[in-house]
Amino acid sequence: MQIVQIISLVISFTFLIVLIDFIRRGLLKEKYSILWLASIFAIIVLSLWRDLLDRVAAFVGIAYGPSLLFLVAFAFVLLILLHYSVVISILTERSKTLAQEIALLKAALKDGEKAEAEEEKE
Repeated sequence: MQIVQIISLVISFTFLIVLIDFIRRGLLKEKYSILWLASIFAIIVLSLWRDLLDRVAAFVGIAYGPSLLFLVAFAFVLLILLHYSVVISILTERSKTLAQEIALLKAALKDGEKAEAEEEKE
């Protein structure tokens, strides 16, 4: 086993342990951990199965097989960033809608208080 394989395995298993701990402590929801788990699994499989790594690297046109590990990791990080961008966009829109609804409710409450005050004067 080459040093690159050992390093990638150690890093992958460290990420796996940290990821599982984050899920266990509730710091990361399960639905957001799927892409992280998939990327860690892909890196572990490619690290252990050197022949598959070399075949896929040759198919893609990468001369040095272990650089495929970094390409796969980078691709998964891009997917995770895209996923989070979508989630942030959805949450931003929901926040804007909620702020508008709160403003309308406050305005309605003020109008109701004014109407009550006028009724008490009469």
